[in-house]
Amino acid sequence: IEHDIQLPADGSEMNEAMGGASEAHDGVYFASLSARTMVYKGMLTTPQLGAFYPDLADPNFQSAIALVHSRFSTNTFPSWPLAHPYRYVAHNGEINTVKGNSNWMRAREALLASEHFGDDIEKLFPICTPGNSDTASFDEALELIHMGGYSLPEAVLMMIPEPWENHESMPEDIRAYYRYHASMIEPWDGPASIAFTDGTVMGAVLDRNGLRPSRYWVTDDDMVIMASEVGVVDVPASKIIEKGRLQPGRMFLIDTSQGRIIRDDEIKTGLASGAPYSEWLDLHQASLQDLPAGFERSDTESLRHRQQAYGYTHEELKLLVAPMAKTAKEAIGSMGTDTPVAVLSNRSRLLFDYFQQLFAQVTNPPLDAMREEIITATLSWIGPEGNLLERTPTSCQQIVVEHPVLQNAELATIAALNAGPNDGGFKSAIISTLYRPGDGAGGMRSTLDRVRDAVDSAIDDGANILILSDRGTDADNVGVPIAMASGAVHHHLVRTKSRSRVGLVVETAEAREVHHMAVLLGYGANAVNPYLAFESIDELLAAGLYGMPADLTAEQAHTNYVKACDKGLLKVMSKMGISTVKSYIGAQIFEAIGIGEDIVAECFTGTTSRIGGVTFEQVAEVVSARHALAYPNEPSERAHRDLQVGGEYQWRSEGEYHLFNPETVFRLQHATREGKYEIFKQYTHAVNDATENLATLRGLFRFKTEDVTPIPLTEVESAEEIVKRFATGAMSYGSISAEAHETLAIAMNRIGGKSNTGEGGEAAHRYVPDANGDSRRSSIKQAASGRFGVTSEYLVQSEDIQIKMAQGAKPGEGGQLPGHKVWPWIAEVRHSTPAVELISPPPHHDIYSIEDLAQLIHDLKNANPKARIHVKLVSEFGVGTVAAGVSKAHADVVLISGHDGGTGASPLTSMKHAGTPWELGLAETQQTLLLNGLRDRIVVQVDGQLKTGRDVLIAALLGGEEFGFATAPLVVMGCVMMRVCHLDTCPVGVATQNKELRNKFTGRADHVVNFMMFIAEEVRELLASLGLRSIEEAVGRVELLDTTQANDHWQASGLDLSSILYLPELADDAARSCVTTQDHGLEKALDMAIIE
Repeated sequence: IEHDIQLPADGSEMNEAMGGASEAHDGVYFASLSARTMVYKGMLTTPQLGAFYPDLADPNFQSAIALVHSRFSTNTFPSWPLAHPYRYVAHNGEINTVKGNSNWMRAREALLASEHFGDDIEKLFPICTPGNSDTASFDEALELIHMGGYSLPEAVLMMIPEPWENHESMPEDIRAYYRYHASMIEPWDGPASIAFTDGTVMGAVLDRNGLRPSRYWVTDDDMVIMASEVGVVDVPASKIIEKGRLQPGRMFLIDTSQGRIIRDDEIKTGLASGAPYSEWLDLHQASLQDLPAGFERSDTESLRHRQQAYGYTHEELKLLVAPMAKTAKEAIGSMGTDTPVAVLSNRSRLLFDYFQQLFAQVTNPPLDAMREEIITATLSWIGPEGNLLERTPTSCQQIVVEHPVLQNAELATIAALNAGPNDGGFKSAIISTLYRPGDGAGGMRSTLDRVRDAVDSAIDDGANILILSDRGTDADNVGVPIAMASGAVHHHLVRTKSRSRVGLVVETAEAREVHHMAVLLGYGANAVNPYLAFESIDELLAAGLYGMPADLTAEQAHTNYVKACDKGLLKVMSKMGISTVKSYIGAQIFEAIGIGEDIVAECFTGTTSRIGGVTFEQVAEVVSARHALAYPNEPSERAHRDLQVGGEYQWRSEGEYHLFNPETVFRLQHATREGKYEIFKQYTHAVNDATENLATLRGLFRFKTEDVTPIPLTEVESAEEIVKRFATGAMSYGSISAEAHETLAIAMNRIGGKSNTGEGGEAAHRYVPDANGDSRRSSIKQAASGRFGVTSEYLVQSEDIQIKMAQGAKPGEGGQLPGHKVWPWIAEVRHSTPAVELISPPPHHDIYSIEDLAQLIHDLKNANPKARIHVKLVSEFGVGTVAAGVSKAHADVVLISGHDGGTGASPLTSMKHAGTPWELGLAETQQTLLLNGLRDRIVVQVDGQLKTGRDVLIAALLGGEEFGFATAPLVVMGCVMMRVCHLDTCPVGVATQNKELRNKFTGRADHVVNFMMFIAEEVRELLASLGLRSIEEAVGRVELLDTTQANDHWQASGLDLSSILYLPELADDAARSCVTTQDHGLEKALDMAIIE
């Protein structure tokens, strides 16, 4: 019966009967047609459930099993069909890889066959309904696997396996069981406590990281109670005979037909004995060492020409590639980024640069890839999959590689496979992605068509491993951007349901840094061979450039580079709470900033690209420009052409544009030190000048003054009032010197603004005012994941307590203070050990969900009832929903930081490629809060490269009420943007603990005060021009912004900024800013009762 009813519940026949309705979205949803279970669900609170469903209050209604779910809706807008429980599961957590998982399930449909479904199996497609939530998709896939012949516990373990890869004490038969099934399906990865039942068995499983709690009691009358918290059911202690908790990767199972608890070891031992998995693996699964070596291919063109054709710069080789080859680690930098996003750059940027990595914040935690390395895995499987619903000896016939980044010899081994007697049943096909750049966009698109046709032909010819290659670049040919080619092939294979029949490997000159590898893997490649990076390393070694050690061999340098890529990839994945490369492949954990719909639809299907952007024509122009640099029309010029300098990470006169450059730094320091507003206007004009260097999205905005009646400046609120909305950024004592840290505090206290401690604590002597009345006490005390310096006294000495969930320069990662900056006085304030590097864990280990955050907000409010509790987020797609959850959790302030925030130390990959501009995040937050009726109860603050009054007013019009500044005040105090904060060698004493260098500090509080007052004065002028009398009147007035300027930039002409300026329909009296306070319920707290 269960099999028969699945078809009408899921099948396309029912959708057709309902006029083609998608059950989750068009009003028809079958909660369950099971003969064993009944599902009661809805957009209800727990107390409402019984009243809505009277069955549950009927004394005749009995069940041996009850599965209840009542939690925040955090990453999905609430709806009846998406309420828990589903047909089999209820879930506390997030499936971070759901987009990739759903694509892979679609790709497997062509191979699916089962005697349990027969010819009717196609009625179940698509397996995962487009647009469903992560749990809904998980439930659909689980239902298929279970109904296809697997027991429910086994189906769950196939989707959420324990971390077997590095488990040294795991029995070999269980390891073989997991390794075999890893060939068939990737983990559905993310923090998850999943309870499941089919009406007979009931159980729960925890993700491999153990990031969602589940605890259980067993009573003496055979009752089992499991919940995310202890105490959901009152049970006398005398009746409890067993207490326990669900452990990472472990399963807890009750079989009501047997009337007993089945323990994890028994479950897995039984499953592992179900087939000779070790034997099957030995016979059919290969490593590269098992296969015949191939001959490494080479190119006839010079290294320099190929480097130029693919955009290599001296800066990349020096700051990115060389450190990876030397140290097996990613390079570290500082000060954040102040260059244009790729779509606004006047230089020829790689397509990789248009993608920003997504990351976890609040609703689920990032992972600590450093301290929890044992649960991560870089293994990648290359080759065809078998039928998911059938276990056969050859289902595991794939090549397993230890690292997804392949060295040239490893690629050669794969390229030589031709289904020979020693080739393990593998046959590869090399498909060129080259085209003639002179053919423009038409040539690029026709090449993509040719590549797709070649892929289909290769599969028809028996190939089960495809290699996309841009080798052969010369004066007439260059590769289609490899991310575009790889993504187009992956999605073509998904659409044609052939993706699971082949492995996809990329051989490319274009990829060289961690982000490039992440994009290629994220859009479906199983492995990447960055051959030109290895050749470049060989050249650096031969020439001894950039500090390459003389005793470093090429073999070791290549190995170091691969290790650095591995570590970097694990860090990128961990930002989103993903543990394994297998799960990350095809997961598409990115947002596109500035890629047009036509490219997204064809090559990056399903990727969010909110503002549109470049077309094939513009990408082709960029590729052609790079190729022309390598191969100019006059061949005699080639020998004299060197690599471009770059200037992406450090300002160079011939390099990328920086908002802070020698001119703007000089003018800002001159104006604030001399107190000259007219010089400050020259500075702001240089920063705001959008005609030549549109470095920010806000540079595309113009104020609408046509239908506005300006007012006299005297009618606008004073600068003294405006600066009370200003704050300095969270720069820790340790990352900057005591002199700089205290100067900021003194300045902000003088004007009534707020300074921020950052996560380094604050010395107690600063709580006592100076003799002249100045205060060195920071108003905002930060509580970050490391809790450095956080004490009761520290919390009490605050006006705001800021919970840092993410940092703009490196979201999804913890703070980092190199050991050489942890001097004794720093260690004393942070309660740590001198000279020991301090790296905060990426997650707060007491915050794994929105409920945990609500608890911390409540606890901190109890610690200091007078302080506002303030949650720091970073702009990304979906931050509005998170901000709504933060508001529901009773935060008083939410801060939206831009991706371009400053930092004392961060991996360069994170500084450039994670998070999005604050304009996007702030607009989304404002819109979501308004739509959910939450805007009136929470203050919205914004920061990230705010430099002028224009920046402040645009932020206010988009919904910001308070404004943070960090880099600019540092420059005011003397910073010259050397970007060596992480080295403790700041030459002007701002970002160092070295006493000799600190003696060179020349900053004064007066300078910072001047800056803040100048900003406020410029805001006043702009308010007057728009007929507004105060910041309060400006908040949320997006109708006063115009985006026609966006059509004038060569790349930005395709941008559509309407989503930023969208204003939801509101009641006439709806507040666009905070007008009330949160009810924290402190009077109910035990603390208050005790005090009274």
